[in-house]
Amino acid sequence: MHIRDATPTDLPAVRQLLRDADLPLAGIPEDLKGFLVAERETIVGAIGLERYADAGLLRSAVVAPSARGSGIGEALVQALMSHAGAAGVRDLVLLTTTAQDWFPRFGFTRITRAEAPESLHASAEFQGACPASAIVMRKRLA
Repeated sequence: MHIRDATPTDLPAVRQLLRDADLPLAGIPEDLKGFLVAERETIVGAIGLERYADAGLLRSAVVAPSARGSGIGEALVQALMSHAGAAGVRDLVLLTTTAQDWFPRFGFTRITRAEAPESLHASAEFQGACPASAIVMRKRLA
């Protein structure tokens, strides 16, 4: 398995993974700037980072059903956290309706929407792509 920066030609595969997982497509850039993909002959996972000042939104973490349980999700999250930290992101935030028990292994803790950095409230996810019932989680990066 290889993790690399996503390119615009990866967009159809990434969109399909997200559709198959019932994750929102709103706000995904056509050029996939800020996204990483995992490949095993084909794209089997993806994850994105949206920057908002010194905060970042982890979004669209997805692994193909046939590749789940093989460490791809963990590798994608670790790679994204490394990229985010190197880019100066201090607070990494995500919204989830299904993975609130999975992300704490990386140091994410549950917060309220009001506790999320104000700059993130402009994102598509905070503007309605994710339901109001979505759980907000944050990890402070060094």
